[in-house]
Amino acid sequence: MAAGAIFTVLSNIPWGQVVDNAPKLADGAAKLWNLIARKKAGTAPEVGAKVVVGAAPSDPEVLRQRLVAMEEHIVRLEEQMGASAELIKALAEQNTQLVNKIELNSVRLTRIAMGAAIVATGLLGAIVYLLLQA
Repeated sequence: MAAGAIFTVLSNIPWGQVVDNAPKLADGAAKLWNLIARKKAGTAPEVGAKVVVGAAPSDPEVLRQRLVAMEEHIVRLEEQMGASAELIKALAEQNTQLVNKIELNSVRLTRIAMGAAIVATGLLGAIVYLLLQA
């Protein structure tokens, strides 16, 4: 019976919508992955290359270079945050749809179980009645 319930739930999932939204999720995940990969590949060499060895810590040029590097880093983080937000929004929408379908299936299953119990009770009563008549 558990396998039947699982198949019922799986058959009522809006697979068309899941498949339609899959490319959007894949694109969002790819964008997020590319932003993270670019950050890991690009951040360390830039910061290391821009720091002037032997310069005074208060040297305006060194401070300016560090400020530019930090601004670039902040822009990349904002891009990652935007991509993450889009991906999370799409996943949340799909999750909401799936939860709604599962709740609907739970209500349907409860109604079917109640109907089956009523029918079983009626059949049992009919069997008892027929046995008493014999």
